[in-house]
Amino acid sequence: MKFAVTVALKNDVLDPQGKVIEQTLINMGMNSLISLRQGKYFEININDSDEKEAVKKIDDMCKKLLVNLIIEEYKIKKI
Repeated sequence: MKFAVTVALKNDVLDPQGKVIEQTLINMGMNSLISLRQGKYFEININDSDEKEAVKKIDDMCKKLLVNLIIEEYKIKKI
């Protein structure tokens, strides 16, 4: 099974890298840009026939290594 994990900074956490990207795009003429925040994306293939168990394992991966739970939030989606 294949899953996508999208990680983003929580809304109340400042995103200086996203702000630099946003300002650079505006300087390049992308004047309709309102805001931009950056994050991380993972595609994970897992050898498990039970979808619930697979999601549980990926959730564990996120909590143990992939996500800084203090400042980031994440979503898991089967693809």
